[in-house]
Amino acid sequence: MKILLAPDSFKDCLSAAEVANYLAEGIKRVTPHITIRSIPLADGGEGFVETMLSVKEGTPISCRVTDPLGREIDARYGMVDNGQTAVIEMATASGIELLKPEDRNPLITSTRGTGQLMKDAMQRGCRKLIIGIGGSATNDGGTGMARALGYRYLNQHKQEIPEGGGYLGQLHHIDQSSVFPLLKQTEIVAACDVNSPLTGPRGASAVYGPQKGATPAMVSQLDQNLEHLAKIIQQDLQLTIAELPGGGAAGGLGAGLVAFAGATLRTGFSIISEQTGMEQAIQEADWVFTGEGRIDHQTKQGKTPWGVAQLARKHNKPCIGIAGLLGDRYHELYHEGFSSLFALPNGPLSLEESLAQAPGLIADTAEQVFRLITSYTSPNG
Repeated sequence: MKILLAPDSFKDCLSAAEVANYLAEGIKRVTPHITIRSIPLADGGEGFVETMLSVKEGTPISCRVTDPLGREIDARYGMVDNGQTAVIEMATASGIELLKPEDRNPLITSTRGTGQLMKDAMQRGCRKLIIGIGGSATNDGGTGMARALGYRYLNQHKQEIPEGGGYLGQLHHIDQSSVFPLLKQTEIVAACDVNSPLTGPRGASAVYGPQKGATPAMVSQLDQNLEHLAKIIQQDLQLTIAELPGGGAAGGLGAGLVAFAGATLRTGFSIISEQTGMEQAIQEADWVFTGEGRIDHQTKQGKTPWGVAQLARKHNKPCIGIAGLLGDRYHELYHEGFSSLFALPNGPLSLEESLAQAPGLIADTAEQVFRLITSYTSPNG
């Protein structure tokens, strides 16, 4: 029997590689010498650069940038393909984990640091950028990113508006006169972890604003401001981005990369899948295990476990999903390629206890699942 382990990270807890190791530990308690192949994954969020550097044998690059609140920090990206391609994880410069909970405010946070990483990579000779855009602290439609590349956002008095999603309602004109010249010479691919549009009830502000610190009143303001931004983009750049699938990723950075940088949006899973040979690995496996910290109905918007399950279904392979938490309407995923889904807690646990005990809980859950599998597949089962 061949087992494929293809998990994403458990956010704020374990990397994808660590999750795979603990899954393997549990399975080997049952069958010590079983054939296991591990392919840790990322869908554009945490771990995207690490995964790509591992697959492509690239070089990490450190760069001084500003965080979502404008404070200087050191961020990292990767160079692969002999320095021709940069792999960037926006969360390292503009991510929510860079801010304390009390500092999270999508009215003022900016993606400028992500643009600074892009500019540094282009100045080093990269002519292709692959940008993972999960895990943001921002809701500025990518305007901060574009400011770092020379765009200016002016009000009706031709003055620059402040950074952050809360000020986009003041936008009157987008000034393109000083855009970084290498931008037009560079292919840019944005790796999305969701397919949400820019605005509306499924958009950036409504779905993801609250976790970034937005109150209901702020969500309404931010959504209106992104809608206004889309109108100005259509007016000044002749581009329609309001309903673009994936445009709402990272607080509208998806739409901003398309509008301001000419990017192509793809699912992060499709990029990682190609680079790792995921489909071939699934074809060769008898059982597939995947997972991440939370699995719910939003998983099918392009998250890693959903992508794995889709390929498993394509090749008629059973797919097991393991999560720290099974959230709202997770049952819908049984129609999306998952054979079964399991949550880690084995009793009442606080969030802190769950995070601390995650390694053992992952191994224990994998063991329990695999004991059930072997009881029905062994000659005496």
